[in-house]
Amino acid sequence: MLIDTHCHIQMPPLDKDIEGAIKRANQAGVYKLIVVGCDLELSRKAIGISENYDGVFATIALHPQDAKKLTDKMWAEFEKMAENKNVVAIGETGLDYFKEYSPKEKQIEVFKKHIELALKVDKPLIIHNRDADEDSIRILQEYKVKKAVFHCYASGVEFARKVWQAGYFTSFTGMITYPKANALRSVVEECPLECMMVETDCPFLAPQKYRGNTNEPAYVVEVAAEITRIKNKDLKEIEEITTRNAEEFFGI
Repeated sequence: MLIDTHCHIQMPPLDKDIEGAIKRANQAGVYKLIVVGCDLELSRKAIGISENYDGVFATIALHPQDAKKLTDKMWAEFEKMAENKNVVAIGETGLDYFKEYSPKEKQIEVFKKHIELALKVDKPLIIHNRDADEDSIRILQEYKVKKAVFHCYASGVEFARKVWQAGYFTSFTGMITYPKANALRSVVEECPLECMMVETDCPFLAPQKYRGNTNEPAYVVEVAAEITRIKNKDLKEIEEITTRNAEEFFGI
Protein backbone atom coordinates (compact mmCIF):
# COMPACT_ATOMS: atom_id res chain seq x y z
CA MET A 1 0.00 0.00 0.00
CA LEU A 2 1.27 3.45 -0.93
CA ILE A 3 0.35 7.11 -0.52
CA ASP A 4 0.75 9.61 -3.35
CA THR A 5 1.84 12.55 -1.23
CA HIS A 6 1.61 15.15 -4.00
CA CYS A 7 -0.85 15.08 -6.89
CA HIS A 8 -2.89 17.61 -8.86
CA ILE A 9 -5.88 15.57 -10.01
CA GLN A 10 -7.92 18.78 -9.99
CA MET A 11 -5.84 20.00 -12.97
CA PRO A 12 -6.46 19.23 -16.66
CA PRO A 13 -6.66 16.65 -18.07
CA LEU A 14 -7.19 14.61 -14.88
CA ASP A 15 -10.00 16.91 -13.73
CA LYS A 16 -12.20 15.32 -16.40
CA ASP A 17 -11.88 11.89 -14.75
CA ILE A 18 -11.19 12.45 -11.06
CA GLU A 19 -13.20 9.44 -9.95
CA GLY A 20 -11.42 7.22 -12.48
CA ALA A 21 -7.98 8.46 -11.39
CA ILE A 22 -8.80 7.70 -7.75
CA LYS A 23 -10.22 4.28 -8.63
CA ARG A 24 -7.16 3.34 -10.69
CA ALA A 25 -4.90 4.46 -7.85
CA ASN A 26 -6.79 2.29 -5.36
CA GLN A 27 -6.60 -0.68 -7.71
CA ALA A 28 -2.82 -0.18 -7.95
CA GLY A 29 -2.51 -0.22 -4.15
CA VAL A 30 -2.36 3.54 -3.68
CA TYR A 31 -4.94 4.03 -0.96
CA LYS A 32 -4.45 7.66 0.08
CA LEU A 33 -3.90 10.80 -2.00
CA ILE A 34 -2.79 14.29 -1.05
CA VAL A 35 -4.34 16.71 -3.58
CA VAL A 36 -2.17 19.81 -3.59
CA GLY A 37 -3.38 23.34 -4.21
CA CYS A 38 -1.16 25.90 -5.88
CA ASP A 39 -3.57 28.80 -6.37
CA LEU A 40 -6.89 29.86 -4.89
CA GLU A 41 -9.14 27.99 -7.31
CA LEU A 42 -7.05 24.81 -7.32
CA SER A 43 -6.99 24.90 -3.52
CA ARG A 44 -10.78 25.20 -3.44
CA LYS A 45 -11.06 22.26 -5.82
CA ALA A 46 -8.63 20.19 -3.74
CA ILE A 47 -10.82 20.68 -0.68
CA GLY A 48 -13.92 19.82 -2.68
CA ILE A 49 -12.42 16.54 -3.87
CA SER A 50 -11.25 15.67 -0.37
CA GLU A 51 -14.80 16.14 0.90
CA ASN A 52 -16.23 13.80 -1.73
CA TYR A 53 -13.81 10.85 -1.61
CA ASP A 54 -12.51 8.71 1.24
CA GLY A 55 -8.75 8.61 1.62
CA VAL A 56 -8.27 11.92 -0.20
CA PHE A 57 -6.84 14.97 1.58
CA ALA A 58 -6.15 18.55 0.52
CA THR A 59 -3.50 21.24 0.84
CA ILE A 60 -3.76 24.95 0.08
CA ALA A 61 -1.29 27.58 -1.10
CA LEU A 62 -0.26 30.02 -3.80
CA HIS A 63 2.62 28.77 -5.98
CA PRO A 64 5.77 30.93 -5.72
CA GLN A 65 5.67 31.63 -9.45
CA ASP A 66 2.39 33.49 -8.83
CA ALA A 67 3.47 35.31 -5.66
CA LYS A 68 3.06 38.71 -7.33
CA LYS A 69 -0.66 38.00 -7.81
CA LEU A 70 -1.45 37.70 -4.09
CA THR A 71 -4.01 40.18 -2.74
CA ASP A 72 -5.32 40.77 0.77
CA LYS A 73 -8.70 39.35 -0.26
CA MET A 74 -7.10 36.18 -1.61
CA TRP A 75 -5.00 35.74 1.51
CA ALA A 76 -8.04 36.11 3.75
CA GLU A 77 -9.62 33.17 1.91
CA PHE A 78 -6.45 31.08 2.21
CA GLU A 79 -6.47 31.74 5.95
CA LYS A 80 -10.06 30.57 6.18
CA MET A 81 -9.40 27.44 4.10
CA ALA A 82 -6.36 26.55 6.22
CA GLU A 83 -8.72 25.79 9.13
CA ASN A 84 -10.61 23.13 7.14
CA LYS A 85 -10.27 19.69 8.75
CA ASN A 86 -9.47 18.07 5.38
CA VAL A 87 -6.53 20.43 4.79
CA VAL A 88 -3.48 18.53 6.04
CA ALA A 89 -0.67 20.86 4.97
CA ILE A 90 0.17 24.31 3.66
CA GLY A 91 1.73 24.14 0.22
CA GLU A 92 3.00 23.98 -2.26
CA THR A 93 4.81 27.11 -1.26
CA GLY A 94 8.44 28.11 -1.44
CA LEU A 95 10.80 29.75 -3.90
CA ASP A 96 11.34 29.38 -7.63
CA TYR A 97 14.27 31.37 -9.00
CA PHE A 98 14.49 29.42 -12.27
CA LYS A 99 12.61 31.93 -14.43
CA GLU A 100 11.54 34.42 -11.75
CA TYR A 101 7.93 34.75 -12.87
CA SER A 102 7.55 36.74 -9.64
CA PRO A 103 10.38 38.87 -8.19
CA LYS A 104 12.54 37.14 -5.58
CA GLU A 105 11.62 39.69 -2.92
CA LYS A 106 7.90 39.07 -3.46
CA GLN A 107 8.39 35.30 -3.43
CA ILE A 108 10.21 35.51 -0.11
CA GLU A 109 7.49 37.74 1.37
CA VAL A 110 4.72 35.35 0.32
CA PHE A 111 6.71 32.27 1.39
CA LYS A 112 7.03 33.77 4.87
CA LYS A 113 3.27 34.40 5.00
CA HIS A 114 2.66 30.72 4.22
CA ILE A 115 5.11 29.66 6.92
CA GLU A 116 3.41 31.91 9.47
CA LEU A 117 0.03 30.46 8.48
CA ALA A 118 1.32 26.88 8.81
CA LEU A 119 2.67 27.62 12.26
CA LYS A 120 -0.60 29.29 13.26
CA VAL A 121 -2.76 26.30 12.25
CA ASP A 122 -0.10 23.75 13.27
CA LYS A 123 0.18 22.04 9.89
CA PRO A 124 3.28 20.94 7.95
CA LEU A 125 4.69 22.67 4.89
CA ILE A 126 5.12 21.36 1.35
CA ILE A 127 8.08 23.15 -0.19
CA HIS A 128 8.57 23.95 -3.86
CA ASN A 129 12.24 24.74 -4.34
CA ARG A 130 13.88 25.45 -7.67
CA ASP A 131 17.30 27.09 -7.86
CA ALA A 132 16.73 28.53 -4.38
CA ASP A 133 18.32 25.98 -2.07
CA GLU A 134 20.01 28.22 0.46
CA ASP A 135 17.21 30.78 0.77
CA SER A 136 14.61 28.04 1.15
CA ILE A 137 16.25 26.26 4.06
CA ARG A 138 17.52 29.47 5.68
CA ILE A 139 14.01 30.90 5.89
CA LEU A 140 12.54 27.65 7.21
CA GLN A 141 15.17 27.52 9.92
CA GLU A 142 14.71 31.20 10.76
CA TYR A 143 11.11 30.35 11.64
CA LYS A 144 12.17 27.16 13.43
CA VAL A 145 9.88 25.09 11.21
CA LYS A 146 9.85 21.49 12.39
CA LYS A 147 7.76 19.76 9.69
CA ALA A 148 8.49 20.33 6.01
CA VAL A 149 8.90 18.23 2.89
CA PHE A 150 10.91 19.31 -0.14
CA HIS A 151 8.57 17.95 -2.79
CA CYS A 152 9.73 16.73 -6.20
CA TYR A 153 13.29 16.85 -4.93
CA ALA A 154 15.69 17.77 -7.74
CA SER A 155 18.68 19.40 -6.04
CA GLY A 156 21.99 17.74 -5.27
CA VAL A 157 23.21 15.41 -2.55
CA GLU A 158 24.98 18.13 -0.57
CA PHE A 159 21.81 20.16 -0.16
CA ALA A 160 19.81 17.03 0.57
CA ARG A 161 22.10 16.35 3.51
CA LYS A 162 21.22 19.80 4.90
CA VAL A 163 17.52 19.03 4.44
CA TRP A 164 17.80 15.73 6.30
CA GLN A 165 19.97 17.21 9.03
CA ALA A 166 17.29 19.84 9.62
CA GLY A 167 14.77 17.04 10.14
CA TYR A 168 12.92 17.64 6.87
CA PHE A 169 11.79 15.15 4.24
CA THR A 170 12.69 14.74 0.59
CA SER A 171 9.94 13.43 -1.68
CA PHE A 172 10.74 11.75 -4.99
CA THR A 173 8.84 11.61 -8.27
CA GLY A 174 9.03 9.69 -11.53
CA MET A 175 12.10 11.78 -12.41
CA ILE A 176 14.22 9.19 -10.60
CA THR A 177 13.31 6.69 -13.34
CA TYR A 178 14.65 8.83 -16.20
CA PRO A 179 17.78 7.49 -17.95
CA LYS A 180 19.82 10.66 -17.38
CA ALA A 181 18.81 11.13 -13.71
CA ASN A 182 21.94 9.55 -12.23
CA ALA A 183 22.60 12.50 -9.90
CA LEU A 184 19.07 12.27 -8.51
CA ARG A 185 19.40 8.52 -8.05
CA SER A 186 22.51 9.24 -5.99
CA VAL A 187 20.34 11.34 -3.68
CA VAL A 188 17.88 8.46 -3.34
CA GLU A 189 20.72 6.06 -2.62
CA GLU A 190 21.93 8.21 0.28
CA CYS A 191 18.52 9.28 1.58
CA PRO A 192 17.73 7.88 5.04
CA LEU A 193 14.54 5.82 4.87
CA GLU A 194 13.02 7.86 7.68
CA CYS A 195 13.39 11.04 5.57
CA MET A 196 11.72 9.79 2.39
CA MET A 197 8.31 10.06 0.77
CA VAL A 198 6.98 9.28 -2.71
CA GLU A 199 4.74 11.27 -5.03
CA THR A 200 3.70 11.65 -8.64
CA ASP A 201 3.30 15.45 -9.01
CA CYS A 202 0.76 14.40 -11.63
CA PRO A 203 -0.34 15.28 -14.23
CA PHE A 204 3.35 16.13 -14.74
CA LEU A 205 6.51 13.98 -14.70
CA ALA A 206 5.20 10.56 -15.69
CA PRO A 207 7.69 7.77 -14.84
CA GLN A 208 9.80 6.44 -17.71
CA LYS A 209 7.43 3.52 -18.31
CA TYR A 210 4.61 5.99 -19.07
CA ARG A 211 6.66 8.93 -20.33
CA GLY A 212 4.80 11.00 -22.88
CA ASN A 213 1.47 10.18 -21.27
CA THR A 214 -0.47 11.97 -18.55
CA ASN A 215 0.87 11.05 -15.15
CA GLU A 216 -1.61 9.90 -12.49
CA PRO A 217 -1.56 8.71 -8.85
CA ALA A 218 -1.50 5.00 -9.74
CA TYR A 219 1.98 5.51 -11.21
CA VAL A 220 3.54 6.30 -7.83
CA VAL A 221 4.06 2.54 -7.71
CA GLU A 222 6.82 3.04 -10.31
CA VAL A 223 8.58 5.53 -8.04
CA ALA A 224 8.55 3.08 -5.14
CA ALA A 225 9.80 0.30 -7.40
CA GLU A 226 12.74 2.43 -8.55
CA ILE A 227 13.65 3.31 -4.97
CA THR A 228 13.56 -0.41 -4.19
CA ARG A 229 16.02 -1.06 -7.01
CA ILE A 230 18.34 1.84 -6.11
CA LYS A 231 18.50 0.98 -2.41
CA ASN A 232 18.45 -2.79 -2.92
CA LYS A 233 15.52 -3.18 -0.56
CA ASP A 234 12.30 -5.17 -0.55
CA LEU A 235 9.37 -3.36 -2.17
CA LYS A 236 7.14 -4.10 0.80
CA GLU A 237 9.65 -2.41 3.11
CA ILE A 238 9.75 0.74 0.96
CA GLU A 239 5.95 0.79 0.79
CA GLU A 240 5.61 0.41 4.56
CA ILE A 241 8.24 3.01 5.44
CA THR A 242 7.13 5.70 2.99
CA THR A 243 3.51 5.15 3.97
CA ARG A 244 4.29 5.44 7.66
CA ASN A 245 6.37 8.57 7.02
CA ALA A 246 3.49 10.17 5.11
CA GLU A 247 0.84 9.20 7.65
CA GLU A 248 2.85 10.67 10.50
CA PHE A 249 3.84 13.78 8.57
CA PHE A 250 0.32 14.67 7.41
CA GLY A 251 -1.48 13.31 10.44
CA ILE A 252 -3.60 10.95 8.36
